[in-house]
Amino acid sequence: MSAKNYLATYAKSFNWAGFFLPKNTYKKCSALYDFCRVADNIADDENTITDKKEKFKKFKDNFDNRNFNDPIIKNIWDLISEYNISITIIHDLFDGINSDIKEQVKLTTEKELLIYSYRVAGTVGLMMAKILKVNKKNSLKSAIDLGIAMQLTNISRDVIEDFNNNRVYIDQNFENIKSTIELSEKFYENSFYSIKEIPLSFRFSILVARRVYRKIGYKILNKKNFENYKKSGKIYVSNAEKIIETFLCIFDLMKLSLINKNDDNIKHDHDLINEEINLNERI
Repeated sequence: MSAKNYLATYAKSFNWAGFFLPKNTYKKCSALYDFCRVADNIADDENTITDKKEKFKKFKDNFDNRNFNDPIIKNIWDLISEYNISITIIHDLFDGINSDIKEQVKLTTEKELLIYSYRVAGTVGLMMAKILKVNKKNSLKSAIDLGIAMQLTNISRDVIEDFNNNRVYIDQNFENIKSTIELSEKFYENSFYSIKEIPLSFRFSILVARRVYRKIGYKILNKKNFENYKKSGKIYVSNAEKIIETFLCIFDLMKLSLINKNDDNIKHDHDLINEEINLNERI
């Protein structure tokens, strides 16, 4: 695996949740995150658009040509082979990142927002579920839902930062932020019962990641208005709050084991995405 731990550096909430995974599984999840982060960093760095496009094309070519001299590329291909991950999912991720490599990004509809969220994060949720040995089709759809929910949380949190980088995923007002968090709630809810399909040794970690990330949305809603939101800076979950959310996951784990309900009857909100992307082909 790569020498640099991108998960610990860039994704402290996920790294916290990863503490509850078996060591070998954590390494594999970290390798997946490394790949996604390296690709995403190309779109987010301060180079010119032309330089970013060239660098991103080179990264994609290295992936497609299996350039195993790059440990990031080798590790992701090892995961693809071991867990039978569809290459189409990777290309969906690439499409999402590539859509950010332009002078100005502007999403105008819920459909565009959900397709973007699937591409940059639902894909990651789907690949992560495969690493965690989830095989049931509805459960894999729920893994996509959790990734989308987390991306909607990200977008709601980073409105000011994104605007300063000429990216407008949602408009700069608190009503839009609130409605995006409410939309994320549907996807968080649809992800819950599928966690029963994750092997027990991995289950608690996903519950922690879900709760900690969802907490960010609740903290945003507590700002009440856009002025307070702007003054808050980047909203995050403190270590003390993570401990509380982790403790509450014990009750989530009990709820999963005691309630005789699964994901078979969940109505996944994928209609808008499926107008452009056939998710069944990815699963």
